[in-house]
Amino acid sequence: MPEPTTPNALAHTAVPTIVVVGHGMVGQRFLEALADRGLTPAAGAARVVVLCEEPRPAYDRVRLTSYFDGRSPEDLSLVEADFMDRHGIELYVGDPATGVDRAGRTVTARSGAVFPYDTLVLATGSYPFVPPVPGKDARGCFVYRTIEDLLAIEEYAKGAATGAVVGGGLLGLEAAGALKGLGLATHVVEFAPRLMPVQVDEGGGAALLRTIEDMGLAVHTGVGTQEVTAGEDGAVTGMALSDGSSLAVDLVVFSAGVRPRDQLARECGLAVGERGGIVVDEECRTSDPAVFAIGECALASDGRVYGLVAPGYEMAQTAAEVIAGGRSAFTGADLSTKLKLLGVDVASFGDAHGSAEGALDVVYSDARSGVYKKLVIGPDGTLLGGVLVGDADQYGTLRPMTGTVLPVAPEQLVLPAGAGGPVALGPSALPDEAVICSCHNVTKGAICEHTALTEVKKCTKAGTGCGSCLKVIGQLMPPPADAGLCGCFPYSRSEVYEIVRTLEVTSFASLLDSHGREEARGGDGCEVCKPTVGSVIASLAPTVGASGYVLDGEQAALQDTNDHFLANLQRNGSYSIVPRIPGGEITPEKLIVIGEVARDFGLYTKITGGQRIDLFGARVDQLPLIWTRLVDAGFESGHAYGKSLRTVKSCVGQTWCRYGVQDSVRMAIDLELRYRGLRAPHKLKSAVSGCARECAEARGKDFGIIATAQGWNLYVGGNGGATPRHADLLAQDLSDAELVRLIDRFLMFYIRTADRLERTSAWLERIDGGLDHVRDVVVHDSLGLCEELERMMADHVAGYRDEWAETIDDPERLRRFVTFVNAPDAPDPSVRFVPERDQIKPDLELLAGPVLAVRTLEGAAS
Repeated sequence: MPEPTTPNALAHTAVPTIVVVGHGMVGQRFLEALADRGLTPAAGAARVVVLCEEPRPAYDRVRLTSYFDGRSPEDLSLVEADFMDRHGIELYVGDPATGVDRAGRTVTARSGAVFPYDTLVLATGSYPFVPPVPGKDARGCFVYRTIEDLLAIEEYAKGAATGAVVGGGLLGLEAAGALKGLGLATHVVEFAPRLMPVQVDEGGGAALLRTIEDMGLAVHTGVGTQEVTAGEDGAVTGMALSDGSSLAVDLVVFSAGVRPRDQLARECGLAVGERGGIVVDEECRTSDPAVFAIGECALASDGRVYGLVAPGYEMAQTAAEVIAGGRSAFTGADLSTKLKLLGVDVASFGDAHGSAEGALDVVYSDARSGVYKKLVIGPDGTLLGGVLVGDADQYGTLRPMTGTVLPVAPEQLVLPAGAGGPVALGPSALPDEAVICSCHNVTKGAICEHTALTEVKKCTKAGTGCGSCLKVIGQLMPPPADAGLCGCFPYSRSEVYEIVRTLEVTSFASLLDSHGREEARGGDGCEVCKPTVGSVIASLAPTVGASGYVLDGEQAALQDTNDHFLANLQRNGSYSIVPRIPGGEITPEKLIVIGEVARDFGLYTKITGGQRIDLFGARVDQLPLIWTRLVDAGFESGHAYGKSLRTVKSCVGQTWCRYGVQDSVRMAIDLELRYRGLRAPHKLKSAVSGCARECAEARGKDFGIIATAQGWNLYVGGNGGATPRHADLLAQDLSDAELVRLIDRFLMFYIRTADRLERTSAWLERIDGGLDHVRDVVVHDSLGLCEELERMMADHVAGYRDEWAETIDDPERLRRFVTFVNAPDAPDPSVRFVPERDQIKPDLELLAGPVLAVRTLEGAAS
């Protein structure tokens, strides 16, 4: 620690001293603003001293929860390794200010050191509010604010089974996600009648509630915490709620809001607000002209305390500009926000609650899919604000348009495809003066002066705050020169595959941090790379040592919609189930079981084109019950929901058919059982025909087999669908062993080199050299890969486990499959059916009725 300095020493210094109390996100932004203006020791303009309470420099609190996704405290740091040394700034971590002498213009630190100042900047932030309920200090009670809080929660959770979060706001839901990720059954208790009451309206809260409950969290709204109960050892045992109910929990996290940290200001006589916050003017000066306050500790000139990072950054810029001798004012800030909570996109902007006189709402709500969109429109057609839950892709374009008349009818921006929308305005529709990055107040025009995202971040800082503007910034940039998978990875899917395989990467987060684009590292990825990497890791699981169960840990968040519940989501929110029937061969006993299951659960039955039986109309809570009946009868998952092998069709072959020359049924069964569960860039279909009459339609499949008198012909790269293609002959007159060996090689080479969502037909036409090259690789081993390809297929075969059986045998995994956490046995009232042809079909009147609520503006463009 430094030697104490006397107040008189300042008079002998050649440069002024700026002391900053607090080194959070806003404090660091202030230091960067000073450096931008040359107000640093390195520039010879000022001495800068920073007193930091925490044991580490500033870090990203917005992404605090990503610590539980594998980010280290160092990964979250906002301070470049050489920033302090480069600018000559004195940073004292773990040594907070304990007193301010305004008359003597000194700050005393906890260590006893005394620092003189010419200018003092208070960036002390806020502290968590803990309701004054009995038992709040019991062992097992925590707050959720700092990395140290997270470390303590992580350690205590090792001996806990059930946790509760008091508070259903932004940080409360982040904390709930953390507890769930730690393996705890999790409750959320919110006193308000809905989640996130500040940001979303009743409709948005309902959509958010349903989606979060579908994830296995129990939500209690409209109730408060009366007491935290503890056992004789002082540890938490439960909670009593205001409605008379109780929860058995052994860990409690308080996340019921924050309060400004204004104690230092109060003690030194600065003016503070009646409800807290250091009073500042438009220049962020306090009642003492030599003292500034910025961020969550400040009560701004508009009478508000801002708890978001963007207004804090604006205050930091304002204070730095004023201290540098310039002119700047902070008169208020945009409270728009976009974030991902428990994997759910949530955004609000402008007058989200429609409080303006004459405001009209244009609303689309789909409770089954958890999507809610509301635009608030003025009488003259001006966009005033909005709420987006479940699908916030348009936030980056809509928010900058707030205050302008939309170029299209507003209902076109909320309706789904097929119902009059959506219309993609795109950033090209925005004027140059539109603010794209609200954290740093950066306009479209300023962004378009640059040609790369890294350049934009470095020169304007746009995209370095909350990150919600990154998508729009990416759309404003010219396309990258590389053929990267997406804006997160500069590598193609096949290159990502090689990285995962070679380095044995088992985590999306670690792959993104080590091989993602610089600007994407530390982030959450996007809807392109997450399922793609999830598929790559799943296909390589036995080789790299990853879990083969796609819903384990981080893998669950990477999966496409159908994989989330190991079944196919249908249009009315119900699911369909397809048990595997290898080769299309089935015994009467198994047929009876399928019939009994369909009858007992009231399911619609349909024979598929792949010689299987599809069961439609199951609720999510019924899935494990149906699987149990099927698994007990010897069935397993048919993987109709995954990008994997679907089926291997067959004709009856020589066993029954007088034209057959080989046993096509046996071969189809062997192949389907060998390749079942194999994750690929796209779905895989196959068929085996017992003779040249081709009754199984093998040449319309990704790999098809046709019997000959001498063995088997192997065809590859065929498909049906919108662009049908006949498969090409790869090899002929193969023995059983030769056939299997070539298919092993072909499939693993395809999985290794194909692009995202590329069928074998498109891959075969795209890959350099086409069929001839593939034949050279898999038949003649021109690249020397065949031994490795065969070994990797052998790893897959040996490591295969049925996902249905793995789920019903694990109580923890079963917890995912409920409609309502608080009432797990209650059916979903929105999943309804009507009779048709002695079976059922979705109630389409329900789908077109109250679920869709759109109010069209009078005179709006059609």
